Amino acid sequence: MSDKQPRILVSNDDGYFSEGLKALVDAVTPLGEVWVVAPDREQSAASHAISLHRPLRIKEVRERWFAIDGTPADSAYLAINHLLKDDRPALMVSGINHGANLAEDVMYSGTVAAAMEGAILGVPAIAFSLVARGQFDFGPAARFARSLVASALARPLPPRMLLNVNIPGGVEPDGYVVTRQGRHTYGYEVVEKVDPRGRKYYWIGGSEYQHEDIPGSDCNAVHLDRRISVTPLHFELTDHGRMGDLAGWRLEGFDRHEPDGA
Repeated sequence: MSDKQPRILVSNDDGYFSEGLKALVDAVTPLGEVWVVAPDREQSAASHAISLHRPLRIKEVRERWFAIDGTPADSAYLAINHLLKDDRPALMVSGINHGANLAEDVMYSGTVAAAMEGAILGVPAIAFSLVARGQFDFGPAARFARSLVASALARPLPPRMLLNVNIPGGVEPDGYVVTRQGRHTYGYEVVEKVDPRGRKYYWIGGSEYQHEDIPGSDCNAVHLDRRISVTPLHFELTDHGRMGDLAGWRLEGFDRHEPDGA
Protein backbone atom coordinates (compact mmCIF):
# COMPACT_ATOMS: atom_id res chain seq x y z
CA MET A 1 0.00 0.00 0.00
CA SER A 2 1.32 3.45 -0.94
CA ASP A 3 1.77 6.00 1.85
CA LYS A 4 1.95 8.88 -0.64
CA GLN A 5 -0.04 11.91 0.44
CA PRO A 6 -2.82 13.15 -1.87
CA ARG A 7 -2.10 16.39 -3.69
CA ILE A 8 -4.41 19.26 -2.82
CA LEU A 9 -4.49 22.33 -5.07
CA VAL A 10 -5.49 25.61 -3.40
CA SER A 11 -6.54 28.75 -5.26
CA ASN A 12 -8.83 31.75 -4.80
CA ASP A 13 -9.82 35.11 -6.29
CA ASP A 14 -8.57 37.40 -3.50
CA GLY A 15 -4.90 36.85 -4.33
CA TYR A 16 -2.11 34.55 -3.17
CA PHE A 17 -1.47 36.78 -0.14
CA SER A 18 -5.01 36.83 1.29
CA GLU A 19 -5.88 35.85 4.86
CA GLY A 20 -8.63 33.54 3.68
CA LEU A 21 -6.28 31.57 1.45
CA LYS A 22 -3.71 31.24 4.23
CA ALA A 23 -6.42 29.98 6.59
CA LEU A 24 -7.50 27.39 4.03
CA VAL A 25 -3.91 26.27 3.42
CA ASP A 26 -3.34 25.85 7.16
CA ALA A 27 -6.58 23.89 7.45
CA VAL A 28 -5.81 21.34 4.72
CA THR A 29 -2.02 21.03 5.12
CA PRO A 30 -2.31 18.08 7.55
CA LEU A 31 -4.39 16.22 4.94
CA GLY A 32 -2.00 16.12 1.99
CA GLU A 33 0.68 17.73 -0.15
CA VAL A 34 -0.59 21.26 -0.66
CA TRP A 35 0.13 23.34 -3.74
CA VAL A 36 -1.00 26.98 -3.99
CA VAL A 37 -1.57 28.52 -7.42
CA ALA A 38 -3.51 31.77 -7.16
CA PRO A 39 -3.82 35.21 -8.80
CA ASP A 40 -1.16 37.79 -8.00
CA ARG A 41 -3.84 40.39 -7.19
CA GLU A 42 -7.48 40.57 -6.17
CA GLN A 43 -9.80 39.25 -8.89
CA SER A 44 -13.17 39.39 -7.13
CA ALA A 45 -16.16 39.06 -9.50
CA ALA A 46 -13.82 38.02 -12.33
CA SER A 47 -16.18 35.13 -13.06
CA HIS A 48 -14.83 32.47 -15.44
CA ALA A 49 -12.70 34.69 -17.67
CA ILE A 50 -9.56 33.16 -19.12
CA SER A 51 -6.68 34.99 -20.80
CA LEU A 52 -6.41 34.07 -24.49
CA HIS A 53 -4.97 37.28 -25.93
CA ARG A 54 -1.89 37.88 -23.78
CA PRO A 55 0.84 35.72 -22.27
CA LEU A 56 0.66 34.72 -18.62
CA ARG A 57 3.51 34.79 -16.13
CA ILE A 58 4.12 32.46 -13.19
CA LYS A 59 6.03 33.70 -10.14
CA GLU A 60 7.24 31.16 -7.59
CA VAL A 61 6.66 32.76 -4.19
CA ARG A 62 8.13 29.81 -2.29
CA GLU A 63 8.15 26.04 -2.60
CA ARG A 64 4.82 24.79 -4.04
CA TRP A 65 3.36 28.34 -3.86
CA PHE A 66 2.84 30.29 -7.11
CA ALA A 67 1.34 33.65 -8.14
CA ILE A 68 -0.27 34.01 -11.60
CA ASP A 69 -0.75 37.37 -13.31
CA GLY A 70 -4.14 36.26 -14.59
CA THR A 71 -7.62 35.28 -13.51
CA PRO A 72 -8.72 32.61 -11.03
CA ALA A 73 -9.62 30.32 -13.93
CA ASP A 74 -6.17 30.94 -15.44
CA SER A 75 -4.64 29.86 -12.14
CA ALA A 76 -6.53 26.57 -12.09
CA TYR A 77 -5.76 25.93 -15.75
CA LEU A 78 -2.03 26.53 -15.41
CA ALA A 79 -1.82 24.54 -12.19
CA ILE A 80 -3.54 21.43 -13.55
CA ASN A 81 -2.31 21.51 -17.15
CA HIS A 82 1.25 22.73 -16.50
CA LEU A 83 2.62 22.86 -12.97
CA LEU A 84 0.97 19.62 -11.82
CA LYS A 85 0.39 17.94 -15.16
CA ASP A 86 2.59 14.93 -14.31
CA ASP A 87 0.77 14.23 -11.03
CA ARG A 88 -2.64 15.84 -10.99
CA PRO A 89 -4.27 16.85 -7.70
CA ALA A 90 -6.73 14.53 -5.99
CA LEU A 91 -8.79 17.58 -4.97
CA MET A 92 -8.91 21.33 -5.58
CA VAL A 93 -10.16 23.85 -3.02
CA SER A 94 -10.77 27.55 -3.60
CA GLY A 95 -11.11 30.31 -1.00
CA ILE A 96 -11.74 31.06 1.72
CA ASN A 97 -13.45 33.99 0.02
CA HIS A 98 -13.80 37.30 1.85
CA GLY A 99 -17.59 37.50 1.45
CA ALA A 100 -20.60 35.49 0.32
CA ASN A 101 -20.98 33.42 -2.83
CA LEU A 102 -24.65 32.52 -2.50
CA ALA A 103 -27.43 32.15 -5.07
CA GLU A 104 -26.65 34.08 -8.28
CA ASP A 105 -23.21 35.04 -6.93
CA VAL A 106 -21.87 31.82 -8.45
CA MET A 107 -22.28 33.37 -11.92
CA TYR A 108 -19.90 36.21 -11.04
CA SER A 109 -17.60 34.69 -8.45
CA GLY A 110 -13.92 34.19 -9.19
CA THR A 111 -13.71 31.86 -6.18
CA VAL A 112 -16.33 29.54 -7.66
CA ALA A 113 -14.84 29.95 -11.15
CA ALA A 114 -11.43 28.70 -10.02
CA ALA A 115 -13.05 25.59 -8.53
CA MET A 116 -15.29 25.19 -11.57
CA GLU A 117 -12.29 25.28 -13.92
CA GLY A 118 -10.70 22.53 -11.84
CA ALA A 119 -13.85 20.42 -12.10
CA ILE A 120 -14.12 21.05 -15.85
CA LEU A 121 -10.55 19.73 -16.14
CA GLY A 122 -11.49 16.59 -14.20
CA VAL A 123 -10.31 17.50 -10.68
CA PRO A 124 -13.05 17.40 -8.00
CA ALA A 125 -13.33 20.85 -6.45
CA ILE A 126 -14.82 22.74 -3.52
CA ALA A 127 -15.26 26.53 -3.17
CA PHE A 128 -15.38 28.04 0.33
CA SER A 129 -16.73 31.49 1.22
CA LEU A 130 -17.17 33.34 4.53
CA VAL A 131 -20.43 35.31 4.61
CA ALA A 132 -19.24 38.41 6.44
CA ARG A 133 -18.34 42.05 5.90
CA GLY A 134 -15.63 44.06 7.60
CA GLN A 135 -14.60 41.60 10.31
CA PHE A 136 -13.44 38.20 9.03
CA ASP A 137 -12.87 35.41 11.55
CA PHE A 138 -11.84 32.48 9.37
CA GLY A 139 -11.59 30.02 12.28
CA PRO A 140 -15.01 28.31 11.95
CA ALA A 141 -14.76 28.25 8.15
CA ALA A 142 -11.28 26.72 8.27
CA ARG A 143 -12.38 24.04 10.74
CA PHE A 144 -15.29 23.06 8.52
CA ALA A 145 -13.05 23.09 5.44
CA ARG A 146 -10.66 20.63 7.10
CA SER A 147 -13.51 18.30 8.05
CA LEU A 148 -15.15 18.41 4.61
CA VAL A 149 -11.86 17.95 2.74
CA ALA A 150 -10.89 15.03 4.98
CA SER A 151 -14.22 13.37 4.23
CA ALA A 152 -13.88 14.05 0.51
CA LEU A 153 -10.39 12.55 0.35
CA ALA A 154 -11.60 9.42 2.14
CA ARG A 155 -13.88 8.37 -0.71
CA PRO A 156 -13.86 8.03 -4.50
CA LEU A 157 -15.06 11.29 -6.05
CA PRO A 158 -16.55 11.95 -9.47
CA PRO A 159 -13.96 13.97 -11.43
CA ARG A 160 -16.39 16.79 -12.23
CA MET A 161 -17.73 17.20 -8.69
CA LEU A 162 -18.19 20.85 -7.71
CA LEU A 163 -19.36 21.96 -4.26
CA ASN A 164 -20.10 25.54 -3.23
CA VAL A 165 -19.78 26.11 0.53
CA ASN A 166 -20.83 29.24 2.43
CA ILE A 167 -20.09 29.68 6.13
CA PRO A 168 -21.96 32.32 8.16
CA GLY A 169 -19.69 34.84 9.84
CA GLY A 170 -19.84 35.99 13.44
CA VAL A 171 -21.13 32.67 14.82
CA GLU A 172 -19.94 29.17 15.58
CA PRO A 173 -22.33 27.20 13.31
CA ASP A 174 -24.00 24.17 14.89
CA GLY A 175 -23.85 22.24 11.65
CA TYR A 176 -24.37 22.31 7.91
CA VAL A 177 -27.19 21.85 5.40
CA VAL A 178 -27.03 20.39 1.90
CA THR A 179 -28.83 23.08 -0.07
CA ARG A 180 -30.00 24.31 -3.44
CA GLN A 181 -29.17 27.72 -4.89
CA GLY A 182 -31.38 30.52 -3.65
CA ARG A 183 -32.19 33.91 -5.12
CA HIS A 184 -31.06 37.28 -3.92
CA THR A 185 -30.24 40.80 -5.01
CA TYR A 186 -27.94 43.60 -3.95
CA GLY A 187 -30.13 46.20 -5.62
CA TYR A 188 -29.66 47.73 -9.05
CA GLU A 189 -28.48 51.24 -8.33
CA VAL A 190 -26.11 52.91 -10.78
CA VAL A 191 -24.16 55.80 -9.26
CA GLU A 192 -23.23 58.53 -11.75
CA LYS A 193 -20.38 60.92 -10.96
CA VAL A 194 -18.20 63.42 -12.84
CA ASP A 195 -14.41 63.32 -12.95
CA PRO A 196 -12.17 66.44 -12.66
CA ARG A 197 -12.22 66.78 -16.47
CA GLY A 198 -15.99 66.90 -16.63
CA ARG A 199 -16.51 63.36 -17.95
CA LYS A 200 -19.15 61.12 -16.45
CA TYR A 201 -18.29 57.78 -14.88
CA TYR A 202 -20.36 55.11 -13.18
CA TRP A 203 -20.26 52.72 -10.23
CA ILE A 204 -22.38 49.58 -10.52
CA GLY A 205 -23.27 46.99 -7.87
CA GLY A 206 -25.83 47.90 -5.24
CA SER A 207 -25.72 47.68 -1.45
CA GLU A 208 -29.39 46.99 -0.62
CA TYR A 209 -29.30 43.26 0.07
CA GLN A 210 -32.43 41.11 0.00
CA HIS A 211 -32.94 37.39 -0.46
CA GLU A 212 -36.03 35.36 -1.23
CA ASP A 213 -37.34 33.02 1.46
CA ILE A 214 -36.89 29.72 -0.38
CA PRO A 215 -36.98 26.62 1.86
CA GLY A 216 -33.89 24.47 1.40
CA SER A 217 -31.86 27.26 -0.19
CA ASP A 218 -28.32 28.36 0.59
CA CYS A 219 -29.55 31.85 1.50
CA ASN A 220 -32.02 30.51 4.06
CA ALA A 221 -29.47 28.17 5.61
CA VAL A 222 -26.86 30.91 6.06
CA HIS A 223 -28.96 34.01 6.76
CA LEU A 224 -31.96 32.57 8.63
CA ASP A 225 -30.64 29.40 10.27
CA ARG A 226 -27.02 30.58 10.64
CA ARG A 227 -25.75 27.24 9.39
CA ILE A 228 -23.20 26.29 6.76
CA SER A 229 -24.61 25.64 3.29
CA VAL A 230 -23.11 23.01 1.01
CA THR A 231 -24.50 23.24 -2.52
CA PRO A 232 -23.57 20.74 -5.24
CA LEU A 233 -23.32 22.44 -8.63
CA HIS A 234 -23.15 21.07 -12.17
CA PHE A 235 -22.45 22.41 -15.64
CA GLU A 236 -25.76 21.50 -17.29
CA LEU A 237 -27.49 24.83 -17.89
CA THR A 238 -30.15 23.54 -20.28
CA ASP A 239 -33.65 24.71 -19.32
CA HIS A 240 -35.38 21.38 -19.96
CA GLY A 241 -38.79 22.77 -19.01
CA ARG A 242 -38.52 25.38 -21.77
CA MET A 243 -37.61 22.95 -24.54
CA GLY A 244 -41.17 21.86 -25.28
CA ASP A 245 -42.45 25.41 -25.54
CA LEU A 246 -39.54 26.43 -27.75
CA ALA A 247 -40.21 23.47 -30.04
CA GLY A 248 -43.67 24.93 -30.67
CA TRP A 249 -42.36 28.19 -32.12
CA ARG A 250 -42.86 28.66 -35.85
CA LEU A 251 -40.00 30.28 -37.73
CA GLU A 252 -40.85 31.46 -41.22
CA GLY A 253 -38.53 29.97 -43.80
CA PHE A 254 -36.98 27.35 -41.48
CA ASP A 255 -37.98 23.78 -40.68
CA ARG A 256 -37.49 22.39 -37.19
CA HIS A 257 -35.77 19.00 -36.96
CA GLU A 258 -35.55 16.61 -34.03
CA PRO A 259 -32.11 16.37 -32.35
CA ASP A 260 -29.96 13.31 -32.92
CA GLY A 261 -31.04 10.44 -30.72
CA ALA A 262 -34.46 11.93 -29.90
